[in-house]
Amino acid sequence: MTDVGGLGDRSFNDSAYAGMQRAARDFRGFIEVLQSRSAADYQPNLTALSNGRYDAIFAIGFLMNEDLAAVAGLHPKQRYAIIDAVVDRPNVTSVTFKEQDGSFLAGALAAMVSRTHDIAFLGGMDIPLLRKFEAGFIAGAREIDPRTVVRVKYVGSFDDVAAGKELANILYDSGSDIIFAAAGRAGLGAMDAVKDRSGDYVIGVDSNQDALVPGKVLTSMIKRVDVAVYRVAVAARRHAPLGGHLVLGLRDDGIALSDFRYTRAVVRPQMRKRLEAIRAAIVDSRIVVPFTREGLATFTPTPL
Repeated sequence: MTDVGGLGDRSFNDSAYAGMQRAARDFRGFIEVLQSRSAADYQPNLTALSNGRYDAIFAIGFLMNEDLAAVAGLHPKQRYAIIDAVVDRPNVTSVTFKEQDGSFLAGALAAMVSRTHDIAFLGGMDIPLLRKFEAGFIAGAREIDPRTVVRVKYVGSFDDVAAGKELANILYDSGSDIIFAAAGRAGLGAMDAVKDRSGDYVIGVDSNQDALVPGKVLTSMIKRVDVAVYRVAVAARRHAPLGGHLVLGLRDDGIALSDFRYTRAVVRPQMRKRLEAIRAAIVDSRIVVPFTREGLATFTPTPL
């Protein structure tokens, strides 16, 4: 079951669907998708799916946690999984990511590339999950250059493309030349805003969005929701469902930056080498990336 924004967001929901499609191909399985237009659809949709005897039912989005907990309690023999939230039920696999780690790499790259030393974070909703992206991005920029200005704005929605474009234009007009748009479908507004701006870039999120505006998407902070969905599907197919809480990060290839296919002229070899050194430092815990604003306040760069 998708979150609001639905299929076609070229981001979070589409990534989850790609994982389901891969599982369907590999196991010759049947998949069904119900799309949520609003939060009011969560519980009815989950209930409808729970009557279908599926091997696994996926709730794609943290906003569904309370509704899933209620429905899972009424259907104890049905297996569920939720992305980006933790539901403490024995028949639910909870999957979360270390978004702060990939965002740290995105912030470091933005600080290296920025001409104005002024970059921005554009989030969907100002909630703890998105603050992980925000804190990691700002900390990554500070790792490279503590003097870099990082502006922060939130759309207040994950599906308002027009508002995303309006806020992106405000940020660009204010002096930011790179925007990390972690806003679901609303982030497509930033992609649209950057098209005709010389020297400005956007950083994509969740899926590899580099080809949406080739040469203008500096990189994408890929959150492998497809990998998470596929791993849970494989376990369900083997009748060995994953229980508890699965956390994916850089070490598990659950988080990564895209390959700079269209921006290698800008992201020079020495920058890529430095990013690899930072990635290695995060994986082996020499850099501990903050995931809250409170943690960000005490973060200090780590000499490498």
